[in-house]
Amino acid sequence: MRTKAIIVVHYAGVACDMDTIMAVASRHGLPVIEDNAHGLFGRYKGRPLGSFGAMSTLSFHETKNVTSGEGGALLINDERYIDRAEIIREKGTNRTRFFRGEIDKYTWVDVGSSALPSDILAAFLYAQLEARDSIQDKRRRIWERYARELPAWARGLGIRLPSVPAHCEQPYHLFFLITASLDQRTRLIAHLKERGVLAVFHYLPLHLSEMGQRLGGKPGDCPVTEDLSDRLVRLPLYNDLGEADQAYVIESLHAFGG
Repeated sequence: MRTKAIIVVHYAGVACDMDTIMAVASRHGLPVIEDNAHGLFGRYKGRPLGSFGAMSTLSFHETKNVTSGEGGALLINDERYIDRAEIIREKGTNRTRFFRGEIDKYTWVDVGSSALPSDILAAFLYAQLEARDSIQDKRRRIWERYARELPAWARGLGIRLPSVPAHCEQPYHLFFLITASLDQRTRLIAHLKERGVLAVFHYLPLHLSEMGQRLGGKPGDCPVTEDLSDRLVRLPLYNDLGEADQAYVIESLHAFGG
């Protein structure tokens, strides 16, 4: 078997089916890695996202709920990976072990990069983590208003809104639409742009990127991914989005006839 690991993406902070995924991983002896860039504060059946896999990643990019502008965090739930993660973070050296007094000098022992946040960025991030309840409450109100005022409009145009299973607690990171077609999405984005509303599509399939195709990816390899990539659009959702501005976004959507 060529599979080395299972990587899951908790898109928009809504958990994947972790019971099934962990069962498959266990059956085949595979580690699970959680891409939890969207999922800080999210939960699956009461358990925090990022706590299931051998490791998980967080993002503190400027678009995330809490941010340091760039950067992120690696959460390690399997002790076997801690030492090498420290080395990779420290430019490929065992400097962290030196600081702990475990060795009398440090040296270059592996591949690595400079992945340490500055103190000022860490402090900026820490202040937001302390204020996480108010940040999350604001985002929840914005998300829930979209969910409350758009269903009838969406149904009339064959547009899907986000679905959050009852056993999932989401962090209100994104509010997205799944349009009926690529053409409809293109026209919707253009319509909103004419009214001064920035709504964007999201990821392009990695296997169709220039690098992905050099690694063997080709159209049709992931048909569901390719289809959804053509129809996904994100609505404005950020902490400073005021009620009047959100009302204008919703009014602009209702003005789109399909």
